Order: sequence, then C-alpha cells, then structure tokens
Amino acid sequence: MVADLELRTGKDLKRIGAELRRMGNKQLKAEFMKDLRAAARPMVPAVRQSIRRIPSQRGYSADGLRGHMSKAVKLEVRTTGRDAGVRIRVDGRKMPNRAKSVQAYMEGLKKPWRHPVYGNREVWVKQDPHPYFYKVVRPLGLASRVQVNKAMNRVAKKIT
Repeated sequence: MVADLELRTGKDLKRIGAELRRMGNKQLKAEFMKDLRAAARPMVPAVRQSIRRIPSQRGYSADGLRGHMSKAVKLEVRTTGRDAGVRIRVDGRKMPNRAKSVQAYMEGLKKPWRHPVYGNREVWVKQDPHPYFYKVVRPLGLASRVQVNKAMNRVAKKIT
C-alpha cells in the first residue's frame, strides 16, 4: 500500500498550499489542513503523557513545571513560508517566565541544567535531563509521515 505513495517534502507542501490559495477553493484547503492535522494529532497526547511521566519527587500538578510543559505542547500546520510543514513542539513561549527553555534542558538538548531548589536562590542543584520528546515522537513519526504524504497526494490529484 505504501509502495504507490510518492514521498513529498516541505517544498511540495508549500507548492500545494500556494496552488490552493491561488485556486481560492476554501473547502478543499480546509479539508487538506484537517487531514494534515489528523495525521500528526496522535503525537500530542503521547508527548503530554511522556511529560507527565518525567520522574519527580513531587506528584504531577497542572500548575507545576511538568503541567506547564504539557500545556505547551502544540501541533502546527503551515503551508506557507520557509517553515512549511507539520510539526509537534513544546512551545517555550507558553512556559512561565524563567522557564522558557526548560523543555530543551529537560530533553537534554542544552547542558548543563542548574536551577535553584524550589525557588531558593541560595541552594542550586545540577539536574540530569529526562528525555521525553524524541523517544515518543520517533516511533509515531513514520505513520504520521505516511498520512501526511497521502493527504498531499490526494490534494495534488484534485488540483491537477
């Protein structure tokens, strides 16, 4: 079933998006965006669940660090610009002040991670990363990529 699937890139997505805008077919564009979002949607709860499972001495709280990280998980679909694509991200702009990049430290993308103990500015600790993102997204990525390519192929056939 995957053999007849044409592999597409962000450039193809941008080209299809531009053609949909040129055509002015709002219904087809809405259908396309809906299909793209549906392809990646299963990753959002998986990433949120992975964040909730990060080890901590405190229980999970929606107002705690892991709660803020979980709320910051976003699904983005863009068909314009140089960042055309479908992506899942933990948006630092949605994090509280002084924690805007904590998701990168937690994943281990930035090192070392030092922070005050429960806000006590006199006592600092070094914290090891607890990867939560890529280990969850990679296994789901192939199925999502296949669905995105199928949606792009369907729309490309309707356009031509």
